[in-house]
Amino acid sequence: MKHTRKPVDYLVSQAKMLPADVILPIVKLKITRDGLSYLDLTKNLDCKPVTFSVEAISYGVQDLVYTRVFSMIVVTDDNLNNGIPFVCHSFLCESRDQAKKITYALAAAFQDYGRRVKSEKGPGERYVKKFAIDLRTPEEQAEASDGETDA
Repeated sequence: MKHTRKPVDYLVSQAKMLPADVILPIVKLKITRDGLSYLDLTKNLDCKPVTFSVEAISYGVQDLVYTRVFSMIVVTDDNLNNGIPFVCHSFLCESRDQAKKITYALAAAFQDYGRRVKSEKGPGERYVKKFAIDLRTPEEQAEASDGETDA
């Protein structure tokens, strides 16, 4: 929640300052076992949906203050050299119930993903989750790779 608080507060403050004749974009949100996608319905219908794989989504949550807002944190990069590796995406829903349902649907996608990953390991293998972000400095990464080979 600490990573969504400031972005959601900013989103709400900006939305409140919009002129009365300006409406927020209307999107169609779709959650599948593979992730989340949305299509901006206010744009040309020929455009492709924006898609986030379940592996890239860190978490999703219904906001506690603005209960009609669903937010998710997406890992955008696995290396800190390119700036901030997380992006917060927030959606204003038609109701607080809708925001809750989106949160539950994403939780179900996470559970399904976890089952799929566990079932892919061989007998006797331990499941080791790979980190989405390597927090080592470039020097530490280079030092660790000195002993690695392609063979």
